[in-house]
Amino acid sequence: MSVSKRTSQKDSLISIAVGAVLLVAGFWLAYQFVEPAPPTTISISTGSKEGGYYAYALKYKEHLAKQGITLNIETSAGSTENLQRLQSTKVDLAFVQGGLTQPDTSLLSLGSLYYEPAWIFHRKDLQVNKLTDLKSQKVAIGPDGSGTRSLAIMLLNDNGLTASNMTLLDNTGSSAAEKLLSGDIDAAFFIGSVESSVIRQLLQAPSVNLVSLNRAEAYKRLHPFVSKITLPEGVIDLQNNIPSSSKTLLAPTANLLMNADFHPALSVLVLQAIKETHQPSDVFSAAHQFPNNLNLTAPISDVADRFYKNGPPFLMRYLPFWTAIMIDRFVVMIIPLLALLIPLFKVMPPLYRWRISSRIYRWYEELHTVDDKIHGQQLSDSQREQLDKELSHIENEVNKVKTPLSYAEKVYQLLVHINLVRKKLR
Repeated sequence: MSVSKRTSQKDSLISIAVGAVLLVAGFWLAYQFVEPAPPTTISISTGSKEGGYYAYALKYKEHLAKQGITLNIETSAGSTENLQRLQSTKVDLAFVQGGLTQPDTSLLSLGSLYYEPAWIFHRKDLQVNKLTDLKSQKVAIGPDGSGTRSLAIMLLNDNGLTASNMTLLDNTGSSAAEKLLSGDIDAAFFIGSVESSVIRQLLQAPSVNLVSLNRAEAYKRLHPFVSKITLPEGVIDLQNNIPSSSKTLLAPTANLLMNADFHPALSVLVLQAIKETHQPSDVFSAAHQFPNNLNLTAPISDVADRFYKNGPPFLMRYLPFWTAIMIDRFVVMIIPLLALLIPLFKVMPPLYRWRISSRIYRWYEELHTVDDKIHGQQLSDSQREQLDKELSHIENEVNKVKTPLSYAEKVYQLLVHINLVRKKLR
């Protein structure tokens, strides 16, 4: 292999090395714009194990497990405790009943999931046409920290009913149902799905009645977060006509809340899980009515807002979750990287030419200095001899310069110019 070819390869390698260093620096810079990979374990706060929140969380858990995400389910007393856990960042997600939250920029909603009817059952021998008829009665409204208690107190207070003129008990679920069926209490508030075994039991029990809130429109005007819904006559059991007449109920919506720093990619995955779980029709809602971005108890997240308008991101529609995440993160990194690479590719050829040419042109400066000493002066023999030595030195150094063949012309031009100056000297 010729010296010229080896030199050309060496210069090319050096230029490539410089480009590689800049490329690595570009990757590092671009990586600063990439979000960290999503965690593989998240947590959700529900309610008791016999409640609807827990049942739905189990369905989410199954869906997320298919994508390699573990969902830890933490039971609680209800919505109020769920909200407290979320605000203290003890969990990533939480079910919260509509109307419970106050403005809080750290919490965002992934949407309304389904209606949560407020069921008010009373002993059949007790006439209850309005909630004011519960005055002086024993009423179970659920424990502290539950959404049931929060909504019950709100409705009772609207009617001037407090612990001072009635007996309020903290029983809930099956405990409250047992006391009501045994006659130990006069009425009980429940919030839950029509599919709840407790609700089904009470609807079919001959000794209790379900209150129909004829003034539901008034409550809705006072509290916009609740909706007015109807339980049609006979929908629970057509053969036995249960209920025996249509019932008007109030229903907040169940919301799934998250912290503002919850990973966006996991938000999409959770949204897919809740869509799969809640979009079928039920007694109170049509198919695809839920989940939605209505009746929210916290501001909708940007990711959820885009999801409800446009569906999941393009990659997550067709690719497994982790594959889509990897490609998405790579694309995000490529954008700033290209901003560096495009000018880099433009700079590298001139940089290479400058590197080669600088080996030649540096000797022109010394040649120009010798030429200036010769021009227009009467030189002694000793001065001519000294300048001739300087020219010989320059010539020797130029002969040592190794360049690619494509630049050899510049070397020979310099040697010609040295010879011209030498002729002038002589």
